[in-house]
Amino acid sequence: MKLTLIGGAGIRAPLVIQSALKRAEKIHLEEICLMDIDEDQLELIGKICQLTVKKAGSPVNLSFTTDAHKALDGADYVITTIRVGKEKSRVLDERIALAHHVLGQETTGPGGFAMAMRSIPAIRKYSDLMQQICPKAWMFNFTNPAGLVTQALRDSGFDKIVGICDGANGAQHSAARYLKVKPENIRTKVFGLNHLSWSKSIQVSGEEMLSKLLADQDFLKNSDMRVFEPSLVREVGLWMNEYLFYYHYADRALNSILSEAHTRGEEVLSLNKNLIDLLSEINPDHYPEEVIKAYWAYNERRGATYMNYARPDGISMEEADSSDYGGVMDDTTSEGYAGVALGIVEAFESGENVHIAVNVPNNGAIACMRDSDVVEISCDVDSKGIHPIQIGKVPEQQELLMRSVKQYERLASEAILTQSRKKAYLALMAHPLVLSYSLARTLVDEYLEAHRQYVGDWKN
Repeated sequence: MKLTLIGGAGIRAPLVIQSALKRAEKIHLEEICLMDIDEDQLELIGKICQLTVKKAGSPVNLSFTTDAHKALDGADYVITTIRVGKEKSRVLDERIALAHHVLGQETTGPGGFAMAMRSIPAIRKYSDLMQQICPKAWMFNFTNPAGLVTQALRDSGFDKIVGICDGANGAQHSAARYLKVKPENIRTKVFGLNHLSWSKSIQVSGEEMLSKLLADQDFLKNSDMRVFEPSLVREVGLWMNEYLFYYHYADRALNSILSEAHTRGEEVLSLNKNLIDLLSEINPDHYPEEVIKAYWAYNERRGATYMNYARPDGISMEEADSSDYGGVMDDTTSEGYAGVALGIVEAFESGENVHIAVNVPNNGAIACMRDSDVVEISCDVDSKGIHPIQIGKVPEQQELLMRSVKQYERLASEAILTQSRKKAYLALMAHPLVLSYSLARTLVDEYLEAHRQYVGDWKN
């Protein structure tokens, strides 16, 4: 079996390699191909991946290339994780929105739309190539905004795609860590959209635990739910995806980001540059452990400052700089999005049932969504396919927010696929964090101008 990673020069590619190697025998993995258009960075990240394979003593063949045709030839599964325009474009997305006092988060609201404008055409080109070169292969899309990208590709006729996000399974993994049980012993009922989801059930070996966990202050403080006040948690009565912070605390999020010297995009831009510069100076053939240490220190620092303004325990960039990281990749490392994609591969290849939340067509699972709507939902996966569990009706508050954001996604997909400026105005106006035609028009026009080299000229 051949696994291809589109975006193989990405900083987190070694984590994908590590997760794949753990499952190599079970999924019959023979080859991993890293593909990226950035040849210099691909060589650097590729060396770390080679060290990972060597350390594992694995017979799996690792290759890397800038040729998409070569990468996709013979591929059985393809993971897409690209960032068109890299971090510099992310910074523009954030700063343009913030200049108009609108949240500039990269996947939510205007920032998410700007990223989708660049992501969707690029991923669509790869899906077209897959249909020509490896038509039976599945695409697991982690390119953000993952749900909207998946929706747009399905709207354009590409069906063998699943949207993946590690945050979708936050309830399952947080409960597993807290209760000290294996994640596979926990079943959840996740429903919603990507970065806009809830879970109405957390069952451990058949026993419903959601209410008990939400009433446990220690659990809340030690899970992603710590970004929300306990009073809100009690009122909602559901596990909430941490990205709902941007909706339920929109004013606080905006003010916190505006008060920071640097946006998250600017922080990551600096982090990535420092890592690449450091890796360029270290000879991995002579100092392999130093390379691994530098790489893992980067990951710990990036993780430590994630959504720091929303977390009671969040640390500043300065505090992260002074921390002493161990720099060790081991079996306790979180698999993130790689674990989601490879969990599905494992179910497809082994026939064993895997319970996991992913982004797939609704097909009647959630009452308030259309069949063709891509939703984030708990699924049972086996060799026969991906089977969303039935959710039915959802609470009115969640339904209204879902329907509002889904309307934005439908319009955004159409606008980007047809390159329609007018439709883009309507899409962004429909988003709950904008709700203004004049503001939407201004933002769309500025984004189209800022990213012209990637998105081209849109018609009126």
